[in-house]
Amino acid sequence: MFLVEQGQNGLTARELAQMLGAPRTSVADLLKVLEGRGFVAPTAEGHGWRLDFRVAQLGNAYLHEFSVREVGRTAMRELSRRTGLTTQMAVLDHTDIVYIERQDASRRRSEPRVVTDIGSRLPAYCTSMGRTLLAELDNRTLDELLRAHPLVRRTARTIVDTAALKAELAKVREQGWCLVDQELEEGLVSLSSPIRDRAGRAIAAMNISGQVNRTSPAHMVEHFLPKLRTAAGDISQMLQHKS
Repeated sequence: MFLVEQGQNGLTARELAQMLGAPRTSVADLLKVLEGRGFVAPTAEGHGWRLDFRVAQLGNAYLHEFSVREVGRTAMRELSRRTGLTTQMAVLDHTDIVYIERQDASRRRSEPRVVTDIGSRLPAYCTSMGRTLLAELDNRTLDELLRAHPLVRRTARTIVDTAALKAELAKVREQGWCLVDQELEEGLVSLSSPIRDRAGRAIAAMNISGQVNRTSPAHMVEHFLPKLRTAAGDISQMLQHKS
């Protein structure tokens, strides 16, 4: 995970040993094993280590498990075209969401500033798709997650009070959609709806997101929410028929 965060710049064995709190010789031995299996490789200058092709292979295998990604791609592309906004899909992994699909508007009219490449993770509590999926959890599971992972303020608007977050999740659960206004990133507004399987479980969520200097939260809800919910419903039905 340290190498994931570092990117192509890589880390030396010494740096990794310090970060892991492990002997340098042990870390060097582990790196050699990982290199032999194709998970890490020396950086271009040869002084450090970076991720290698096998990690991408694992990531692709993971993504292929989500049939909803393949089923929903066309509907997401059409939603992005009709709204002029970025459309994304994510699943819940404990207290994070993992992005599994993304379709950008061709005009790139309202591109989010946060990095949401496929496979990237963000905290669920301050994202629209995260709250949509957290709202589906039972109270016991939700309490356990919130106790284990304190809420951290990302912007001045971020909800960091547990009671307030639970009240917001109850609202999301009742209305069936979620709006997050600049809680993850200043200037970024996002609207989300769940995607359900045959049993009615929210197995993923999809959103549209843009910058408030080009679209307001009220405008998104009034003009784009029906389109978003229709697209999410269509994907749910296609997924149910497929299964």
